[in-house]
Amino acid sequence: MSKKRKTSKPKIVPTQHQTSKWERQNRIRRIITYAGIAFLAGLIAMVSYGYYDQKIKPLREVVIVVNDSSFDLGYYIEMFEAYSMGIDPSQLQFMPDTIASQIVQDEVLRQGADSLGIDVSSKEIDEAIKERDLPDGEAYRDIMAVSLLRDGLQEHFASQLPDIMEQAHVQVLLVESRQVSSDVMTRLENGEDFATLVEEFSCNPQSEGDLGWVPRESILNPLIGDAVFDLEPGELRFIPDEAAAKSIGYWLIEVLEKDDTQGIRVRAIMLGSQQEANEVKAQLTADNFAELAQEYSQYGAAEEGGELGWLNEGDMNSEAFDEAAFNLDLNTISEPIKDEMAYTTGGYWIVQVLDKGDRELSESVRGGLATKAFNEWFREYHDSSIVETFLDAAQQARAVEEVSKSRGVEEISGRSAK
Repeated sequence: MSKKRKTSKPKIVPTQHQTSKWERQNRIRRIITYAGIAFLAGLIAMVSYGYYDQKIKPLREVVIVVNDSSFDLGYYIEMFEAYSMGIDPSQLQFMPDTIASQIVQDEVLRQGADSLGIDVSSKEIDEAIKERDLPDGEAYRDIMAVSLLRDGLQEHFASQLPDIMEQAHVQVLLVESRQVSSDVMTRLENGEDFATLVEEFSCNPQSEGDLGWVPRESILNPLIGDAVFDLEPGELRFIPDEAAAKSIGYWLIEVLEKDDTQGIRVRAIMLGSQQEANEVKAQLTADNFAELAQEYSQYGAAEEGGELGWLNEGDMNSEAFDEAAFNLDLNTISEPIKDEMAYTTGGYWIVQVLDKGDRELSESVRGGLATKAFNEWFREYHDSSIVETFLDAAQQARAVEEVSKSRGVEEISGRSAK
Protein backbone atom coordinates (compact mmCIF):
# COMPACT_ATOMS: atom_id res chain seq x y z
CA MET A 1 0.00 0.00 0.00
CA SER A 2 1.49 3.22 -1.00
CA LYS A 3 1.82 6.15 1.54
CA LYS A 4 0.20 9.47 0.90
CA ARG A 5 2.68 12.28 0.65
CA LYS A 6 2.03 15.28 2.94
CA THR A 7 1.81 18.57 1.22
CA SER A 8 2.77 21.81 3.07
CA LYS A 9 0.52 24.88 3.01
CA PRO A 10 1.87 27.72 1.06
CA LYS A 11 3.45 30.47 3.28
CA ILE A 12 1.49 33.67 3.26
CA VAL A 13 3.68 36.69 2.81
CA PRO A 14 2.01 40.00 3.85
CA THR A 15 1.97 42.64 1.30
CA GLN A 16 3.79 45.87 1.79
CA HIS A 17 0.44 47.59 2.29
CA GLN A 18 -0.49 45.19 5.11
CA THR A 19 2.91 45.58 6.78
CA SER A 20 2.62 49.34 6.71
CA LYS A 21 -0.89 49.10 8.18
CA TRP A 22 0.24 46.89 11.05
CA GLU A 23 3.18 49.16 11.83
CA ARG A 24 0.87 52.14 11.93
CA GLN A 25 -1.49 50.30 14.31
CA ASN A 26 1.42 49.33 16.58
CA ARG A 27 2.68 52.89 16.61
CA ILE A 28 -0.80 54.16 17.50
CA ARG A 29 -1.08 51.62 20.29
CA ARG A 30 2.34 52.63 21.63
CA ILE A 31 1.43 56.33 21.41
CA ILE A 32 -1.84 55.70 23.25
CA THR A 33 -0.06 53.62 25.88
CA TYR A 34 2.68 56.21 26.36
CA ALA A 35 0.12 59.00 26.42
CA GLY A 36 -1.89 57.14 29.05
CA ILE A 37 1.21 56.56 31.14
CA ALA A 38 2.22 60.20 30.75
CA PHE A 39 -1.29 61.33 31.67
CA LEU A 40 -1.36 59.13 34.79
CA ALA A 41 2.14 60.27 35.72
CA GLY A 42 1.11 63.88 35.24
CA LEU A 43 -2.06 63.34 37.24
CA ILE A 44 -0.12 61.69 40.05
CA ALA A 45 2.45 64.49 39.91
CA MET A 46 -0.29 67.12 40.04
CA VAL A 47 -1.97 65.41 43.00
CA SER A 48 1.38 64.92 44.72
CA TYR A 49 2.42 68.51 44.08
CA GLY A 50 -0.94 69.79 45.28
CA TYR A 51 -0.57 67.74 48.48
CA TYR A 52 3.02 68.92 48.89
CA ASP A 53 2.11 72.51 48.13
CA GLN A 54 -0.82 72.54 50.56
CA LYS A 55 0.31 70.15 53.28
CA ILE A 56 4.07 69.62 53.25
CA LYS A 57 5.59 72.82 51.88
CA PRO A 58 3.97 75.12 54.52
CA LEU A 59 5.47 72.93 57.25
CA ARG A 60 8.94 73.71 55.87
CA GLU A 61 8.45 77.47 56.15
CA VAL A 62 10.76 79.08 58.71
CA VAL A 63 8.74 80.72 61.47
CA ILE A 64 11.35 81.42 64.19
CA VAL A 65 15.02 82.37 64.00
CA VAL A 66 17.34 82.58 67.01
CA ASN A 67 20.79 83.81 66.00
CA ASP A 68 21.97 81.16 63.49
CA SER A 69 19.27 78.57 64.28
CA SER A 70 15.95 78.44 62.45
CA PHE A 71 12.76 76.51 63.17
CA ASP A 72 10.02 75.65 60.70
CA LEU A 73 6.28 75.39 61.17
CA GLY A 74 6.43 71.61 61.49
CA TYR A 75 8.79 71.88 64.47
CA TYR A 76 6.60 74.59 65.99
CA ILE A 77 3.56 72.31 65.79
CA GLU A 78 5.49 69.40 67.34
CA MET A 79 6.58 71.62 70.23
CA PHE A 80 3.03 72.94 70.56
CA GLU A 81 1.82 69.35 70.90
CA ALA A 82 4.48 68.50 73.47
CA TYR A 83 4.25 71.62 75.63
CA SER A 84 0.45 71.56 75.69
CA MET A 85 0.25 67.98 76.92
CA GLY A 86 -2.26 67.88 79.75
CA ILE A 87 -3.70 71.30 78.89
CA ASP A 88 -7.47 71.56 78.50
CA PRO A 89 -8.12 71.58 74.71
CA SER A 90 -10.35 74.64 75.11
CA GLN A 91 -7.24 76.60 76.16
CA LEU A 92 -5.12 75.70 73.10
CA GLN A 93 -6.31 78.74 71.17
CA PHE A 94 -4.69 81.01 73.75
CA MET A 95 -1.26 79.34 73.59
CA PRO A 96 0.37 80.11 70.17
CA ASP A 97 2.43 83.09 71.34
CA THR A 98 3.43 81.28 74.53
CA ILE A 99 4.75 78.30 72.55
CA ALA A 100 6.75 80.57 70.23
CA SER A 101 8.30 82.33 73.23
CA GLN A 102 9.12 78.97 74.80
CA ILE A 103 10.94 77.79 71.66
CA VAL A 104 12.99 81.00 71.69
CA GLN A 105 13.85 80.66 75.38
CA ASP A 106 14.84 77.00 74.95
CA GLU A 107 17.14 77.80 72.03
CA VAL A 108 18.72 80.76 73.81
CA LEU A 109 19.41 78.51 76.79
CA ARG A 110 20.90 75.78 74.53
CA GLN A 111 23.19 78.24 72.78
CA GLY A 112 24.16 79.93 76.04
CA ALA A 113 24.97 76.61 77.70
CA ASP A 114 27.10 75.68 74.70
CA SER A 115 29.05 78.94 75.06
CA LEU A 116 29.91 77.88 78.63
CA GLY A 117 30.90 74.38 77.55
CA ILE A 118 27.88 72.77 79.19
CA ASP A 119 26.11 70.00 77.28
CA VAL A 120 24.16 66.78 77.76
CA SER A 121 24.69 63.44 76.02
CA SER A 122 22.17 61.41 74.03
CA LYS A 123 22.45 58.74 76.72
CA GLU A 124 21.40 61.22 79.43
CA ILE A 125 18.44 62.30 77.32
CA ASP A 126 17.49 58.66 76.66
CA GLU A 127 17.53 57.89 80.37
CA ALA A 128 15.49 60.98 81.24
CA ILE A 129 12.92 60.19 78.53
CA LYS A 130 12.61 56.60 79.78
CA GLU A 131 12.42 57.66 83.42
CA ARG A 132 9.56 60.04 82.70
CA ASP A 133 7.85 57.67 80.25
CA LEU A 134 7.76 60.30 77.48
CA PRO A 135 7.50 59.73 73.71
CA ASP A 136 10.93 59.48 72.07
CA GLY A 137 10.30 62.22 69.50
CA GLU A 138 12.37 65.24 68.51
CA ALA A 139 10.24 67.71 70.46
CA TYR A 140 10.34 65.72 73.70
CA ARG A 141 14.06 65.09 73.35
CA ASP A 142 14.68 68.82 72.91
CA ILE A 143 12.51 69.66 75.91
CA MET A 144 14.30 67.12 78.07
CA ALA A 145 17.71 68.35 76.86
CA VAL A 146 16.80 71.90 77.92
CA SER A 147 15.67 70.65 81.33
CA LEU A 148 18.97 68.84 81.86
CA LEU A 149 20.94 71.85 80.62
CA ARG A 150 19.10 74.08 83.08
CA ASP A 151 20.15 71.77 85.92
CA GLY A 152 23.72 71.88 84.62
CA LEU A 153 23.68 75.67 84.48
CA GLN A 154 22.31 75.85 88.02
CA GLU A 155 25.20 73.67 89.21
CA HIS A 156 27.65 75.79 87.22
CA PHE A 157 26.59 79.04 88.84
CA ALA A 158 26.41 77.44 92.28
CA SER A 159 30.01 76.27 91.85
CA GLN A 160 31.11 79.88 91.22
CA LEU A 161 29.97 81.01 94.68
CA PRO A 162 32.35 81.26 97.66
CA ASP A 163 31.74 79.01 100.64
CA ILE A 164 31.76 81.92 103.09
CA MET A 165 30.12 85.34 102.67
CA GLU A 166 29.25 88.31 104.86
CA GLN A 167 25.69 87.81 106.06
CA ALA A 168 23.15 89.41 108.34
CA HIS A 169 20.33 87.98 110.42
CA VAL A 170 17.41 90.17 109.33
CA GLN A 171 13.76 90.79 110.12
CA VAL A 172 11.60 92.85 107.74
CA LEU A 173 8.06 94.17 107.75
CA LEU A 174 6.16 96.17 105.10
CA VAL A 175 3.51 98.54 106.45
CA GLU A 176 1.14 100.80 104.55
CA SER A 177 2.17 104.29 105.68
CA ARG A 178 4.67 106.50 107.47
CA GLN A 179 2.25 106.87 110.36
CA VAL A 180 1.97 103.10 110.84
CA SER A 181 5.74 102.67 110.55
CA SER A 182 6.26 105.20 113.35
CA ASP A 183 3.80 103.37 115.59
CA VAL A 184 5.41 99.98 114.88
CA MET A 185 8.94 101.33 115.45
CA THR A 186 7.88 102.72 118.83
CA ARG A 187 6.36 99.39 119.87
CA LEU A 188 9.48 97.50 118.78
CA GLU A 189 11.72 99.89 120.72
CA ASN A 190 9.49 99.21 123.74
CA GLY A 191 10.28 95.51 123.46
CA GLU A 192 7.27 94.10 121.60
CA ASP A 193 7.79 90.94 119.56
CA PHE A 194 8.61 91.47 115.87
CA ALA A 195 6.70 88.36 114.72
CA THR A 196 3.56 89.50 116.57
CA LEU A 197 3.70 92.89 114.85
CA VAL A 198 4.16 91.19 111.48
CA GLU A 199 0.89 89.34 112.02
CA GLU A 200 -0.87 92.57 112.97
CA PHE A 201 0.50 95.03 110.40
CA SER A 202 2.13 93.22 107.49
CA CYS A 203 0.79 93.91 104.01
CA ASN A 204 2.35 90.69 102.66
CA PRO A 205 2.94 88.35 105.62
CA GLN A 206 3.95 85.38 103.43
CA SER A 207 7.18 87.14 102.38
CA GLU A 208 8.01 89.03 105.59
CA GLY A 209 9.18 88.36 109.11
CA ASP A 210 12.46 86.67 110.05
CA LEU A 211 14.52 86.10 106.87
CA GLY A 212 17.30 84.29 108.75
CA TRP A 213 20.94 84.72 107.77
CA VAL A 214 21.25 86.25 104.29
CA PRO A 215 24.02 87.86 102.23
CA ARG A 216 23.42 91.19 100.52
CA GLU A 217 23.25 89.46 97.11
CA SER A 218 20.23 87.37 98.07
CA ILE A 219 18.09 90.36 99.11
CA LEU A 220 16.13 91.12 95.96
CA ASN A 221 15.07 94.60 97.03
CA PRO A 222 18.18 96.83 96.82
CA LEU A 223 16.63 99.38 99.20
CA ILE A 224 16.53 96.73 101.93
CA GLY A 225 19.92 95.25 101.02
CA ASP A 226 21.67 98.60 101.26
CA ALA A 227 20.03 99.38 104.60
CA VAL A 228 20.74 95.97 106.15
CA PHE A 229 24.48 96.13 105.64
CA ASP A 230 24.60 99.74 106.78
CA LEU A 231 23.00 98.90 110.14
CA GLU A 232 24.65 97.53 113.26
CA PRO A 233 23.16 94.57 115.16
CA GLY A 234 20.12 95.65 117.15
CA GLU A 235 19.42 98.73 114.99
CA LEU A 236 16.02 99.51 113.42
CA ARG A 237 15.24 101.56 110.33
CA PHE A 238 12.19 102.42 108.24
CA ILE A 239 12.59 102.80 104.48
CA PRO A 240 9.99 104.40 102.15
CA ASP A 241 9.39 102.36 98.99
CA GLU A 242 7.03 103.80 96.37
CA ALA A 243 7.21 100.59 94.30
CA ALA A 244 6.43 98.17 97.11
CA ALA A 245 3.44 95.98 96.23
CA LYS A 246 0.92 95.23 98.92
CA SER A 247 -2.41 93.44 99.20
CA ILE A 248 -4.40 96.16 100.89
CA GLY A 249 -6.20 99.32 99.87
CA TYR A 250 -8.84 101.80 101.02
CA TRP A 251 -11.94 102.82 99.05
CA LEU A 252 -13.68 106.17 99.07
CA ILE A 253 -17.07 105.54 97.45
CA GLU A 254 -19.94 107.72 96.24
CA VAL A 255 -23.22 106.28 94.93
CA LEU A 256 -24.76 108.57 92.31
CA GLU A 257 -27.90 106.59 91.34
CA LYS A 258 -29.81 103.48 92.35
CA ASP A 259 -32.07 101.33 90.18
CA ASP A 260 -33.92 98.09 90.96
CA THR A 261 -32.68 96.40 87.77
CA GLN A 262 -29.39 98.14 86.95
CA GLY A 263 -28.05 98.23 90.51
CA ILE A 264 -26.06 101.29 91.57
CA ARG A 265 -24.06 103.84 89.60
CA VAL A 266 -20.82 104.44 91.45
CA ARG A 267 -17.62 106.39 91.41
CA ALA A 268 -14.74 105.52 93.70
CA ILE A 269 -11.13 106.25 94.64
CA MET A 270 -8.64 103.57 95.74
CA LEU A 271 -5.86 104.71 98.10
CA GLY A 272 -2.84 102.81 99.35
CA SER A 273 -3.20 103.58 103.06
CA GLN A 274 -5.73 104.71 105.61
CA GLN A 275 -3.60 107.79 106.29
CA GLU A 276 -3.75 108.79 102.62
CA ALA A 277 -7.46 107.94 102.43
CA ASN A 278 -8.19 110.21 105.40
CA GLU A 279 -6.19 113.05 103.82
CA VAL A 280 -7.99 112.75 100.48
CA LYS A 281 -11.38 112.35 102.19
CA ALA A 282 -10.82 115.66 103.98
CA GLN A 283 -10.47 117.40 100.61
CA LEU A 284 -13.31 115.67 98.76
CA THR A 285 -16.44 117.39 97.53
CA ALA A 286 -18.91 116.48 94.82
CA ASP A 287 -17.23 119.01 92.55
CA ASN A 288 -13.61 117.85 92.87
CA PHE A 289 -14.17 114.06 93.12
CA ALA A 290 -13.10 113.40 89.52
CA GLU A 291 -10.04 115.63 89.85
CA LEU A 292 -8.82 113.94 93.04
CA ALA A 293 -9.55 110.49 91.59
CA GLN A 294 -7.31 111.24 88.63
CA GLU A 295 -4.56 112.49 90.93
CA TYR A 296 -4.61 109.88 93.72
CA SER A 297 -6.62 106.78 92.85
CA GLN A 298 -4.74 103.53 92.19
CA TYR A 299 -7.76 101.86 90.59
CA GLY A 300 -8.07 101.48 86.83
CA ALA A 301 -10.94 103.95 86.54
CA ALA A 302 -8.82 106.84 87.78
CA GLU A 303 -8.53 108.35 84.30
CA GLU A 304 -12.33 108.41 84.05
CA GLY A 305 -12.55 110.39 87.26
CA GLY A 306 -13.27 107.26 89.28
CA GLU A 307 -16.46 106.44 87.34
CA LEU A 308 -17.28 102.71 87.68
CA GLY A 309 -20.66 102.85 85.96
CA TRP A 310 -23.60 100.64 86.93
CA LEU A 311 -22.74 97.77 89.26
CA ASN A 312 -24.47 94.80 90.79
CA GLU A 313 -23.25 92.90 93.83
CA GLY A 314 -20.24 90.78 92.96
CA ASP A 315 -19.10 92.85 89.98
CA MET A 316 -16.10 94.23 91.88
CA ASN A 317 -15.12 90.86 93.40
CA SER A 318 -14.83 92.55 96.78
CA GLU A 319 -17.05 91.86 99.77
CA ALA A 320 -15.75 94.97 101.53
CA PHE A 321 -16.69 97.15 98.53
CA ASP A 322 -20.17 95.62 98.17
CA GLU A 323 -20.97 95.85 101.87
CA ALA A 324 -20.15 99.56 101.87
CA ALA A 325 -21.46 100.63 98.46
CA PHE A 326 -24.83 98.86 98.51
CA ASN A 327 -25.66 100.29 101.93
CA LEU A 328 -24.51 103.85 101.19
CA ASP A 329 -26.94 106.74 100.87
CA LEU A 330 -27.06 108.60 97.56
CA ASN A 331 -24.52 111.39 97.02
CA THR A 332 -22.70 110.60 100.26
CA ILE A 333 -18.96 109.96 100.27
CA SER A 334 -18.06 106.95 102.41
CA GLU A 335 -15.46 106.80 105.13
CA PRO A 336 -12.30 104.91 104.07
CA ILE A 337 -13.24 101.26 103.43
CA LYS A 338 -10.41 98.79 104.08
CA ASP A 339 -10.14 96.09 101.39
CA GLU A 340 -7.61 93.30 101.95
CA MET A 341 -8.37 91.90 98.46
CA ALA A 342 -7.12 95.09 96.78
CA TYR A 343 -3.71 95.59 95.18
CA THR A 344 -1.84 98.85 95.69
CA THR A 345 1.75 100.07 95.68
CA GLY A 346 3.77 102.19 98.04
CA GLY A 347 4.67 101.54 101.65
CA TYR A 348 7.35 101.59 104.34
CA TRP A 349 9.78 98.80 105.14
CA ILE A 350 10.80 98.30 108.75
CA VAL A 351 14.18 96.56 108.93
CA GLN A 352 15.88 95.16 111.99
CA VAL A 353 19.35 93.56 112.00
CA LEU A 354 19.82 91.02 114.79
CA ASP A 355 23.41 90.05 113.99
CA LYS A 356 26.09 90.28 111.27
CA GLY A 357 29.24 88.41 110.30
CA ASP A 358 31.02 86.09 107.85
CA ARG A 359 29.23 82.75 107.64
CA GLU A 360 29.07 79.64 105.50
CA LEU A 361 26.29 79.69 102.93
CA SER A 362 23.33 77.45 103.66
CA GLU A 363 22.12 75.19 100.86
CA SER A 364 18.91 77.20 100.46
CA VAL A 365 20.80 80.50 100.23
CA ARG A 366 23.35 78.99 97.83
CA GLY A 367 20.51 77.71 95.64
CA GLY A 368 18.84 81.11 95.67
CA LEU A 369 22.03 82.91 94.71
CA ALA A 370 22.72 80.39 91.92
CA THR A 371 19.20 80.93 90.57
CA LYS A 372 19.67 84.70 90.70
CA ALA A 373 22.99 84.44 88.85
CA PHE A 374 21.43 82.13 86.25
CA ASN A 375 18.50 84.50 85.70
CA GLU A 376 20.80 87.50 85.26
CA TRP A 377 23.05 85.56 82.85
CA PHE A 378 20.07 84.30 80.85
CA ARG A 379 18.54 87.77 80.62
CA GLU A 380 21.78 89.24 79.28
CA TYR A 381 22.30 86.40 76.80
CA HIS A 382 18.69 86.65 75.61
CA ASP A 383 18.90 90.42 75.18
CA SER A 384 22.08 90.08 73.12
CA SER A 385 20.55 87.41 70.85
CA ILE A 386 18.95 88.14 67.49
CA VAL A 387 15.42 86.76 67.57
CA GLU A 388 12.93 86.91 64.69
CA THR A 389 9.41 85.48 64.70
CA PHE A 390 7.48 85.19 61.43
CA LEU A 391 4.40 83.32 62.65
CA ASP A 392 1.19 84.72 61.21
CA ALA A 393 -2.41 84.18 62.29
CA ALA A 394 -3.03 81.48 59.67
CA GLN A 395 -0.02 79.45 60.81
CA GLN A 396 -1.01 79.78 64.44
CA ALA A 397 -4.55 78.69 63.58
CA ARG A 398 -3.20 75.66 61.72
CA ALA A 399 -1.09 74.71 64.73
CA VAL A 400 -4.11 74.91 67.02
CA GLU A 401 -6.13 72.84 64.54
CA GLU A 402 -3.43 70.15 64.20
CA VAL A 403 -2.96 69.82 67.96
CA SER A 404 -6.71 69.82 68.53
CA LYS A 405 -7.19 66.99 66.03
CA SER A 406 -4.46 64.96 67.68
CA ARG A 407 -6.45 65.27 70.91
CA GLY A 408 -9.62 64.12 69.19
CA VAL A 409 -11.14 67.60 69.26
CA GLU A 410 -12.80 68.48 65.96
CA GLU A 411 -13.39 72.15 66.62
CA ILE A 412 -12.56 74.70 69.27
CA SER A 413 -15.19 77.33 69.81
CA GLY A 414 -14.53 80.79 71.11
CA ARG A 415 -11.73 83.17 70.18
CA SER A 416 -9.62 82.40 67.15
CA ALA A 417 -5.91 81.93 67.68
CA LYS A 418 -3.87 85.09 67.58
